[in-house]
Amino acid sequence: MTFDDFFLDDRLLQALEKLDFKTPTAIQEAAIPVILEGKDILAGAATGTGKTAAFVLPLLQQLIDEPNRSQQAKILMMAPTRELAFQIQHVVKQLAKNINIEIAIITGGFSPAKQTEFLSQKCDIIIATPGRLLNLVSDEIVDLSDIDIVVIDEADRMLDMGLGPDVLSILATIANGFQACLFSATLSGSGVDIFAKELLSDAKIIQVDAANQKSDQVSQTVYFADDKTHKQALLLHILKDITCLSALVFCNKKEQAEDVAEWIQSRNISAQVMHGDFNQAIRRDKTRKFRIGQIKVMVATDVAARGLDLSNISHVINYDLPFRGDVYIHRIGRTGRAQKIGNAINLVAHHDRKNLERIEYHLEGKLPVGKFKGLEPKSVKKEAKKHKNAGKKRYVAKKDRGAADVVEGN
Repeated sequence: MTFDDFFLDDRLLQALEKLDFKTPTAIQEAAIPVILEGKDILAGAATGTGKTAAFVLPLLQQLIDEPNRSQQAKILMMAPTRELAFQIQHVVKQLAKNINIEIAIITGGFSPAKQTEFLSQKCDIIIATPGRLLNLVSDEIVDLSDIDIVVIDEADRMLDMGLGPDVLSILATIANGFQACLFSATLSGSGVDIFAKELLSDAKIIQVDAANQKSDQVSQTVYFADDKTHKQALLLHILKDITCLSALVFCNKKEQAEDVAEWIQSRNISAQVMHGDFNQAIRRDKTRKFRIGQIKVMVATDVAARGLDLSNISHVINYDLPFRGDVYIHRIGRTGRAQKIGNAINLVAHHDRKNLERIEYHLEGKLPVGKFKGLEPKSVKKEAKKHKNAGKKRYVAKKDRGAADVVEGN
């Protein structure tokens, strides 16, 4: 299949050609026809699968098909973070380069007065984070009465951040019925299901690259470490490898992220830390430096990394393993994009083993164990034997037991 098969406007096809988008991804192939038909959609697609273009393309086509539009916005796109909202705006601008489309972006971190000014002008698409948009709606500054289509991106993250009630309050102000497009990295769990039932009456459900599915473009490896010093040595070896062009290093706490970034810098490797305490201007500057290669390593927490969409990451390194399998999938999904091979490295000390077991249960399989000459753990035989034999007693079929009973003794 090609993009020609969707019967898109020539101007959209020209934009796709300039971006070197030759064939649609799986989520684009499945979602675009459904959205073009005006149907509600509930789509699950992992990070990096092209899901933004999967809803932007058909919605731009719908705007093209309605040339005599009113001054008020017809499409509302909501994202959980400012970074993701700006990334959606970037994709819209790329794909709409050859057509006359006006966009208003409404997020925290910027002057409400300036954003209100944008909204007072002609607008086709509003891209917003729920908190700021709800404030403007409550103050009767924003009029959503003409909205025909609503996109909720990263719905699972919306719920994780407690934004579900804000989203529902916003949508309650839209008097007329609207086409709803809900995208989420995972459709598993009651949260997304309940959220979807509030919004979607008869939606087409699409699941591509399920949240426990390994990516063929990402090599995943476990390296066991004896202690902090050994883990640091492994990290340094990986960062100095010729194949490591840019690395995103994850830590579970901001204090740890700060310490790791400072340690990397002390080894004469360009690094910076990203956590939730930085304001929007600093976050954007750090992201820009990392994107253009001025900084090789970004050390981040999960909260800080939400919404980061960088296509040039060669390595994702879990200095700390996450506590949940779906978070692990989110992390490693930031490498191996745009048909490039990515590397997901997991540094596992003894205290990380429980998290490794949870992740492998989520993946329904064991991760391969690697080692570097001269950096083998002293307990390598013991750890490898434990890792190899863990499966039979610790894991059972998901159809027979719940996630809470995954590990014996939990």
